[in-house]
Amino acid sequence: MNFTCILECADGTLYTGWTNDLEKRLKAHSSGKASKYTKTRLPVKLVYFEQHETKHDAMSREAKIKLLTRAEKIEIINKKDK
Repeated sequence: MNFTCILECADGTLYTGWTNDLEKRLKAHSSGKASKYTKTRLPVKLVYFEQHETKHDAMSREAKIKLLTRAEKIEIINKKDK
């Protein structure tokens, strides 16, 4: 299974990425080993994720989310709770 996820960093910024192992990737981000961006903004918190059948679908969704404004990303995050 593949995932697109949004993490909230300690400074309030949002990081969007994809992975085929959500738990492992979150641990890597939390330990500062997954990306230069999140490494300097610890701790991070998983605030949103979507499950996808293929790597292509997850990567495509990641690219689309990255084009959104912060407000639009927050709207997506808030909709998951409804």
